[in-house]
This record gives sequence, structure tokens and C-alpha cells, in this order.
Amino acid sequence: MTLPEKKILLSGSRPTGTQHLGNYVGALSQWLELQDECRCFFMIADWHALTNNYNDTSGLPENIRNQALDWLAIGLDPEKATIFVQSAIKEHAELALLLGMLTPLGMAERCTSWKELVVEQGLEEMRTYGFLGYPVLQAADILMYQAHLVPVGKDQVEHIEKAQDLAQKVNVRYGDVFRVPEWRLSKSPVLLGTDGRKMSKSWGNCIYISESKEQVWDKVRGMVTDPARVRKTDPGDPAKCPTFDYHKVFTPAEKHAAIIDNCTGAKWGCIQCKKVLNDSMVEKFEPARERRAALEAKPDAWREVLSAGNARARITAKATMEVVREKLHLYSQP
Repeated sequence: MTLPEKKILLSGSRPTGTQHLGNYVGALSQWLELQDECRCFFMIADWHALTNNYNDTSGLPENIRNQALDWLAIGLDPEKATIFVQSAIKEHAELALLLGMLTPLGMAERCTSWKELVVEQGLEEMRTYGFLGYPVLQAADILMYQAHLVPVGKDQVEHIEKAQDLAQKVNVRYGDVFRVPEWRLSKSPVLLGTDGRKMSKSWGNCIYISESKEQVWDKVRGMVTDPARVRKTDPGDPAKCPTFDYHKVFTPAEKHAAIIDNCTGAKWGCIQCKKVLNDSMVEKFEPARERRAALEAKPDAWREVLSAGNARARITAKATMEVVREKLHLYSQP
């Protein structure tokens, strides 16, 4: 009996440095499962990082290093998945250029982020060709690997729809070239930052995967809880407590009932609740910290992983572009 071929999956993120728990919950934890189910391409999207950080690119090399180390530390396996850097595969730029020829200006201008930042907020520094066209580059990233699936949050669905539109437009005009991708919505909960606001590195309210036990406890201890619970003797409401959202993700489910009982019955103070959370998070991420330390002890290990991943991605990208050039009747180097 012939086994069904694994579906191809493309996902990635911009290199912004060390990965935090929002990155883990929103993407990395799902990637760990998907790398066993699908043929995965995980991309460090350094060209996309330039869309809003083009003024100072000096931090990119270190950000790429940290992102690669964290991905490997949490368990992404280069034997199962292709981990690569976007700018190492020049075919992405070529395909984005060609797709741009078929992209109506109105399609690009209807992008939510363009309308919000450029049209509504009037941010002139974002009024660039690169920012306007980044959904086209994103479509090129996806179509290059003939992806069946792209895991996204709700705010990214419109970008996959643009990739679908462009794939269909090429296929209708030039014959079957691209697989039309589908999106897979993330079901993960949203974790707020330690101060109760959206988790953001610029606000300094993140907990990072690679931080030490001591650093994590300092942040957990100061996390925002139920604002109505002023004294230990006041009953708490886990439904209104950002800290309990962390429990739902990191503390084993069999402990949740006791946490709720001790909170609503004012049997615990918030610091006791946070100690349980801290223990759960230490247990969860200590193996990743140990793996990261081992990788850092071998300075070239992460580079070797990316080099091998780039080589594998390049094989697929070259094959795709040969078909694209042939279908579009472009010059082919003899």
C-alpha cells in the first residue's frame, strides 16, 4: 500500500531577536506538532524585516542567530523540517518581481496594514514600495514551495487570500504553475504581557524562552492579576486574571481546578498562585534552555543548520522557477 504524500507547509517569522512566550504560543508550539505531520519549510524572513526596520539593519545578524538558536532549542528538528533564511534564496525576489507584474495596485492598497498605517495614520516612513508590496513577496514565499497549508492568525488570512488570487491568476493565464494554498487558523490563546498590555518587546513586558529561572521568576512575580483583588482575603476571579491565562497554557490541566478553588476562595494570595505558574514554566522550558546552552557552546552549529536548510530550500526554489520561466516564456540560460 502506498502511503499518502505529506502535505507541504510554509511558515516563518521576521527575525526580531530572542523569542518570547507569545512567539511560542502563537507559532512555535504548533510548528513542533506540524513538523511530524507535514513537509515543513520554516523561514527566517529577513527581507520582510526591512519593511518597517529599514533605517537600521545592524541588528539583523544577531537577531537571525538568536531566532535560529531558539527555534532549535525548543525542538524544531532540521532532520524533519527545512529551516532557512529568506534572503539566501534569491528566487524569492525573482518570483516576487514577476507576481508584482500581475498585481493590481488596488489589491495592494486594500491591505489592512497599508490602510491603517499609511492611509489612516499617515506614517510617511511606511509609504514605501516595499511595504506596499510585502503581501506580494509573502505570496512568492508561499507559492515558491507549492505549499498546501500556511498556519496563520486571523489578521493574516487576507494575505493568504492574495496569494490564492495570484496563484489562480497565473494558472489561468499561463497554465498550471502553482498550487493554490489554504490557510490553517491558529487556535492558540493570546497571552498578554506581564503588565497586562499586548506582549511587545518595545514595551519590555515579554518573558523570553531563553531567560534563566531567576529572570523568569522576577517577571512572573510582578505580573498583573485580577485588578479587583486588592487584599489576599478578597476572592479572585481567574476569568479576569491575565496570570491565569498563562496557567491555561503552561500548568497541567489537572491542577487548574485547585488553582481556581484557591483563588476564588481566597485561600491563596497571588504570589502563591504565581509560584505554581513559575514552577510549571521552569519545567516546560528548562530542556530548551539546556539545548540552547549546548548549541551556544558550538558556535557554528546554528550556521550549519541554516546552511543545510538553505541548500534544500534552494533546490525546490530553482525547480519552481524553471517551471515559472518556461510557462511565462522568459529567457532560459542554456
